[in-house]
Amino acid sequence: MTQANRPPGGRPRRSCLAVPGSNPRFLEKAQGLPADQVFLDLEDACAPLAKEGARHHIVEALNEGDWTGKTRVVRVNDWTTHWTYRDVITVVEGAGQNLDCIMLPKVQDAQQIVALDLLLTQIEKTMGFEVGRIGIEAQIENAKGLVNVDAIAGASPRLETIIFGPADFMASINMKTLVVGEQPPGYGADAYHYILMRILMAARTYDLQAIDGPYLQIKNVDGYREVAGRAAALGFDGKWVLHPGQVEAANEVFSPSQEDYDHAELILDAYEWHTSAAGGAKGSAMLGDEMIDEASRKMALVIAGKGRAAGMIRTSKFEAPEA
Repeated sequence: MTQANRPPGGRPRRSCLAVPGSNPRFLEKAQGLPADQVFLDLEDACAPLAKEGARHHIVEALNEGDWTGKTRVVRVNDWTTHWTYRDVITVVEGAGQNLDCIMLPKVQDAQQIVALDLLLTQIEKTMGFEVGRIGIEAQIENAKGLVNVDAIAGASPRLETIIFGPADFMASINMKTLVVGEQPPGYGADAYHYILMRILMAARTYDLQAIDGPYLQIKNVDGYREVAGRAAALGFDGKWVLHPGQVEAANEVFSPSQEDYDHAELILDAYEWHTSAAGGAKGSAMLGDEMIDEASRKMALVIAGKGRAAGMIRTSKFEAPEA
C-alpha cells in the first residue's frame, strides 16, 4: 500500500478542533472557524444512545458542508467497543471521498492500527475509492499504548499523526490531579515531559506529526497558551482545541514568529547561494554575524516549512554580497 496523494511534510495541524458528531449546529459552525483540522467525534463527545444518529449527521456534514482549507477527520470509537466497525463502514462508505483521515482512540498496540488499515482497504476497494488515500491518526491514551508507541507509529503507511490523549492517560497511571493538562500538585518538574518526548520520538522516527491533546479549562486562554507553548517548544506540530476561543491561540503558538520565519528563509537563500558556483561553492559561510552550514539549512527548513504552511509572507529578501 502506498501513501497516495499525501501532502509533502504533512497537512497543517496547528489547531485541531473537536466537534461532537451528534450536534448538527456545532457541525455547521465548525465550518466557519479558522482551525487547520476539524475532527468530527463519535467517541467521548457522543452519548451511547446518540452514536448511531451521529454517524449519519457526520456523513451529511462531510458531503454537504464547506470544509475548504481544513483537514477533515472523524474520530471513531476504539476497538474495545462494539461500535468501531460500524462507525468506520458507515462514515467511509457514506463520505469517503470527502474525508481525509480516521482517528482511532485508545490505541494500545500495532495490531489495532493494522486492523483499521485492512478495514479501510476493503471499503475503498468495494466502493471504488483510491486505495490508501484515507489516513489514520493514532491516539495514545494509556501506559500500554505509550510503551508500544514505536511499533504503533510504524504499523501502517496510512499513519499521519500520533496524538497524546491526556485525560485517559492521567487516569490510567493514577496521576494525582483532576485538572486535565495542568501539572499535578506535589511534583516540581514537568510531569508530561517524558510522555510528550516519547510520542515525539516515535512520530519523528516514522516522519509523522505529533499532536498534543486538549486543555479542558476552555475559558483560560492564557493557561492554554502556556501548555501549548511547552509542546510547541519541544517540536510538536499542533494541539487540540475544544472551544473557538482556543483556535487563534493554537494557530499563533504553533506558527513561527515573523522574525524567525524571515530569518529561516534568509538562511535557506544564503546557503543556496554560497554553496553554488556563483557563491564560491562553500560548505559554510557567514550571514551577518552568524555562520551557516548544512545543519543550519536543515533547522531553517523546519521553521520555513511551518511558516509556509501557515501562509506567512516573508518581509525580507536575501541579497548576494558584492564580489
